[in-house]
Amino acid sequence: MPTISIFYGIIIRMYCGKAEHNPPHVHVYYQKARAVMDIRKCEITGGKLPRRQARLVVAWAELHRDELLADWRLAINGEHPAQIEPLK
Repeated sequence: MPTISIFYGIIIRMYCGKAEHNPPHVHVYYQKARAVMDIRKCEITGGKLPRRQARLVVAWAELHRDELLADWRLAINGEHPAQIEPLK
């Protein structure tokens, strides 16, 4: 699962493969916490992150939604998604 961005200790990854399921999403890791975030809605739909990190991830996703959706299209075709600029 390629890492597409890292910021403030938060790691964002996206699975690659034609079997990947909808809705478009990313996997988020922060220390021992894990979550899944829906790209279209920019909301955490599974797992749990500390409140501050969840807010940072949502803000980042809102800024990069188009890039995330483009990466999703690559990933479901078995291609590696592109890196996305971290939150600064």
